[in-house]
Amino acid sequence: MHDFSSSFWSWFIIAISVGGIVWLIVLLRLNGKGTISKDEEGKPTGHVWDEDLQELNNPLPRWWLIMFYVTIVYGIGYLALYPGLGTYEGFFKWTQVGQLEEEERQAEEKYSPLYDGFMSKSVAELAEDESAMKTGERLFVNYCSVCHGSDARGARGFPNLRDNDWLYGGDPEAIKTSIMHGRNGAMPSWEGPLGGEAGVADTAQYVMKLAGREVDAEAAARGEEKFNTFCVGCHMQGGVGNVALGAPNLSNNIWLYGGSPGAIKQSIAKGRSGVMPPHSDFLGESKVHVLSAYIYSLSHESD
Repeated sequence: MHDFSSSFWSWFIIAISVGGIVWLIVLLRLNGKGTISKDEEGKPTGHVWDEDLQELNNPLPRWWLIMFYVTIVYGIGYLALYPGLGTYEGFFKWTQVGQLEEEERQAEEKYSPLYDGFMSKSVAELAEDESAMKTGERLFVNYCSVCHGSDARGARGFPNLRDNDWLYGGDPEAIKTSIMHGRNGAMPSWEGPLGGEAGVADTAQYVMKLAGREVDAEAAARGEEKFNTFCVGCHMQGGVGNVALGAPNLSNNIWLYGGSPGAIKQSIAKGRSGVMPPHSDFLGESKVHVLSAYIYSLSHESD
């Protein structure tokens, strides 16, 4: 209500709201008992339905009119107390943002001692705490499942958090850093430097060879030369990846954007861009600490 580009829209809404109330009052007055003469009361108006169903010229019942007037008074009172007339804030100055902030403040006061208590344990120790893991699971479902899935097994472009393949490292501190501060992954387009479609196809063959798949040996040999020229700086020798850069391991046959030949060539030719948003501002470190322990536990369930 307070973000109008000009005062016109504020007055426009006020005119509609106030005009609507005034029109309702006029309409009720026109249909009241005092507007129909004794001679006309109860006579047919000439409107007929279903052959013999007639409309009679009767005023609205008094109880009906009173009910409508009560609702109008209620509406006027509501508009006086709460925002609804353009930029007018209302007597209580209520806003949905203010209500949300108040609810968040109350929740913070209630639950902060619980989360602060978990901070006394390390992420690895907390992963063994059953109570903490139940709390971490609820945090995950609320804040992470939209991207990573309710079972944390990920989706195309969103990492599986249950395996041991980590772009930026799977140790407790690395996981916590990823959640707190987010990550920005960027795979540039290599179609030009690799010499076009043919160079991309050869490099894709070598990448698939690194993952232990059957490939065209001649194409893979040409691709190896290109890989060692353009790709080894990030993905390292043998394509084992580099957690410092978030460069994925290409030798384990785990693919974030799909492992088909077409998907691999698409990644090489056009590049990829992935963003993990930071959660520190709206979750806080204590909640991230518990959430990190839960995610850490997912990849160590069989340990």
